[in-house]
Amino acid sequence: MDKYYIVDRSILPDVVAKVIEARTLIENGQVRQVSEAVKRVGISRGTYYKYKDFVFLPDTGLNQRKAVISLMLHHDRGILSEVLNAMSAADASIITINQNIPIHDWASVVISFDISHLQTSLDELLAKLKESRGVTDVTLISVE
Repeated sequence: MDKYYIVDRSILPDVVAKVIEARTLIENGQVRQVSEAVKRVGISRGTYYKYKDFVFLPDTGLNQRKAVISLMLHHDRGILSEVLNAMSAADASIITINQNIPIHDWASVVISFDISHLQTSLDELLAKLKESRGVTDVTLISVE
């Protein structure tokens, strides 16, 4: 089971901050390509791709926190509803749902949701979703 921590930057290698900086340059449109961003911050493309999906900055001063997850759902009646009910029971507020058509009876789903009022930890919610009927490949994409 994945666990997530908030740690002081001073104990992390410098590349972590540089990966976040490179991603911010791309997201803000200051650069167009990854190669341009990594060159500007002084890291390799390999380093960027190794860490980009695993390090995030928490937003400060905001009342709303968001998370994005991806899941694979078996194409059976009620499975998406069960996922949404489990999230609702934890006081996650759904923002968006993007579900692709099922291929070989499996559909990929990406859900963004507000986690500012969760009644459980994000780790516990993800673990509960992983144990749900017809659900596989639950992955945390980002937290804001």
